[in-house]
Amino acid sequence: MFSSYKPTWMVEAIYQITPQQLQDQGIKAVLTDLDNTLIAWNNPNGTEELRHWLVQMETAGIPVVVVSNNNAQRVGKAIEPFGLDYIPRALKPFSRGIRQACEKLGLSAEEVVMVGDQLMTDIKAANSAAVRSILVRPVVDTDSWKTQINRFFEAKVMKHLKKKHPDMVWRGDLNDR
Repeated sequence: MFSSYKPTWMVEAIYQITPQQLQDQGIKAVLTDLDNTLIAWNNPNGTEELRHWLVQMETAGIPVVVVSNNNAQRVGKAIEPFGLDYIPRALKPFSRGIRQACEKLGLSAEEVVMVGDQLMTDIKAANSAAVRSILVRPVVDTDSWKTQINRFFEAKVMKHLKKKHPDMVWRGDLNDR
């Protein structure tokens, strides 16, 4: 029943994902949520760690595309300093935004990964699009009021998933078994 919310991997933070780990999995591009995945939802400046990670991805030729439910103005303003491409109004948990990003990149679902901090939107959308997914812990412990509602239900889904899949544990990277 809850299998459509199961992530492929669970990694502490997006910054722990390296180009080599992605290449080892045949992944050519990273699709990522914006708020509480890439940047704090209430502080769009990002961190030095984020900038370093983005340079690593760019150097390796791995494009990073933000797939967000926010409107184009909000997403564009938030990621302008980073020079990333984006898909606004992605309508997650539906697959629309992820499919648009794949088309924009000219890549198949097998060649991308979706990274996000929410089972109910990011991971569900990835699974709906037949894309592998990485659940990360939120950048900050606070959420907008809309996300707080999702977190309530997410806790129940996560409890069920972990009971059914004991291998679902937080890891340091994609290869950490």
